[in-house]
Amino acid sequence: MDTTKDTVLITGGGSGIGRAFAEALHAKGAKVIIAGRRREALAEVAAAHPGMAFAVLDVGDAAAITAFAAQVIADHPDLNVVVNNAGIMKSEDLSQGVIDLALVEDIVTTNLLGTIRLTAALLPHLMTRPSATVVTVSSGLAFVPLAVTPTYCATKAAIHSWSQSLRHQLKDTSVRVVEWAPPAVATEVMPGHAQDPRSMPLADFTSESVALFEAGHDEVLVERVKFLSEAEARGDYDAVFARMNAPNGVHSPGGAPAPSGADRQG
Repeated sequence: MDTTKDTVLITGGGSGIGRAFAEALHAKGAKVIIAGRRREALAEVAAAHPGMAFAVLDVGDAAAITAFAAQVIADHPDLNVVVNNAGIMKSEDLSQGVIDLALVEDIVTTNLLGTIRLTAALLPHLMTRPSATVVTVSSGLAFVPLAVTPTYCATKAAIHSWSQSLRHQLKDTSVRVVEWAPPAVATEVMPGHAQDPRSMPLADFTSESVALFEAGHDEVLVERVKFLSEAEARGDYDAVFARMNAPNGVHSPGGAPAPSGADRQG
């Protein structure tokens, strides 16, 4: 990514890491369009950063994605980067033998199908650009799951795998594929993260991530997430999984507790 010249669409840009990344790229001179479900939140962010654009999009709505893609290309024909950041993280209790399929489908539709559908809608346009980037957002939990969020972790593992295949198939085109895998970051993607001192500070996560994007990495992995992303290679996957999922479990090297509840990026 050329953070001084790119035209970047960021879903889930009204809050959390999406908003922070949008603000960082805007400050560097990129043209930024943020998208999400909540018009008020998007308008507030854009108003604080003159020149930043916004558009409403629910990535869980397949028809809306098709219409949105056509409109954003018409409004911003120089678009050359899409950051698929919107997502849902919700806890699930499977111990009683009951699976909430409506909840499962909501998570899969937003996290996995939303990324695939938006990429599919924009990819023909991106392939016409001299240089373009598709950014997928997985998670450290794609590598070692947090058992209280099983479907979330499964969708992020799927995003990790899909990103590798997409990158391979597009290797001879003008479109790069970058996977961004955050650790636990101090946002409200799950209740308590923003206040937990053991979550990575948002400003630190953003600055380290931007530097890795600018350096041209295909996988943007801040140091804090390598506790998870490198667990299998280190040969301590079982120990990390056990530590993550103990009664007072952790989801970061510092030992943040397993969360409960739900929220949505976007």
